Amino acid sequence: MRCLVTGMLFLVSLLHSVSAQVRAVAPAHFEPNHLYSPGVYAGDYLYISGQGPRRPDGSMPASFAEQCRQALDNVKAVVEAAGLNTQHVVYTQVYLEDIRTYGEMDRIFGEFFPKAPPARAVLGVARVPESPIQISAIAVRDLAERRAVSPQNYRAEGTASPGVLTHDLFFVSSMSGADPESGKVPQDPAAQVDLALDRLQAVLKAAGLDLSHMVFVNPYLTSEIPMRVMNERYARRFEFGNTPARATIEVSSLPGGAHIEYSGVAVRDLRQRKAVRPKNMSPSPTASPCVFAGNLLYCSAKSGFIPGAHGGVYASTTAHQLRQTMRNLLDNLEEANMTFSDIVATNIYLDRMGDLAEFDEVYGQYIGPLLPARTVVEQIAPADRNPDKEGHYPDLEQVSFVAVRAASRGQ
Repeated sequence: MRCLVTGMLFLVSLLHSVSAQVRAVAPAHFEPNHLYSPGVYAGDYLYISGQGPRRPDGSMPASFAEQCRQALDNVKAVVEAAGLNTQHVVYTQVYLEDIRTYGEMDRIFGEFFPKAPPARAVLGVARVPESPIQISAIAVRDLAERRAVSPQNYRAEGTASPGVLTHDLFFVSSMSGADPESGKVPQDPAAQVDLALDRLQAVLKAAGLDLSHMVFVNPYLTSEIPMRVMNERYARRFEFGNTPARATIEVSSLPGGAHIEYSGVAVRDLRQRKAVRPKNMSPSPTASPCVFAGNLLYCSAKSGFIPGAHGGVYASTTAHQLRQTMRNLLDNLEEANMTFSDIVATNIYLDRMGDLAEFDEVYGQYIGPLLPARTVVEQIAPADRNPDKEGHYPDLEQVSFVAVRAASRGQ
């Protein structure tokens, strides 16, 4: 009998521990909704939804400086609701509707993160849900191995660490295609791509890693960089069919007049890295559909593109495209023996912010019961929505996500 009781107590303790590993987090003032959580704890990491400049009482600060501070205060409120503080933040993503506010934003970041600041990517975009700024973040639970990393002779670019190590992951700030010594941007697009990749590689090397450790990469580029050129130069750096997951996002502008930058996440132990590819997708020289980093699954951005010999985007509305996108995302999840309920954070890219309600009507049918953290952006001006001569429509939405293995999810 004693053995039975002891076993039952152990099982209860184990279930409690597992349950605590994945949970939603919200500040006291947050009004619950059916679409997202302000933050989600997934194992050792807290994923924080994109935070705008609105105060808890619904009012909006007058100046950009106050709006930036409020967005950071909102991030801080989620972090503190999880029992952490700003020292635990390891990565931030900043979306600015006016890239000319970069300097002011950077100065205020220095006030919030005076020592060993998080890694960071800053993007100029067309719109965010609440103008003019949105900030998302990732925090780590355990500070024991948190360490900022910088290559030797690194030319500082604002108040962000080039990279931040945790016990198992490495978060890399966006590395731009500008000369690291002079800050000048070459005219040749291929040279810009190579510079950005060289700088990404240098930060990884400073952490004792290399490009094979990358599990997820965000190439951010303006229309000045041809996609063909970017992909050709990028494919040279990675093993065919074993590349990181990737969300390639065209943006309106980048800091310093750059036209391309790379940001991403690497896993420290290569034994924890595993690429996942559904059977209906051929190996790619530029992106794996998903890559495991231990229990975390990083998945490439998907659109309403129908795969196959006669593939393309054939739906004309955001809602119809999203249904195919969710089918594509489910292919990835099922290959990893996971479901939509395992998603803990999503990034949503819309052709037009005005389509958000239409998007949400469909999106809400797939997610839950745990509502993931999420960030929503209109990254460039809306596209021409007319079909081409083959009946293909432009992408009106894209979705990328992070999920956690079911074994680490509470019931």
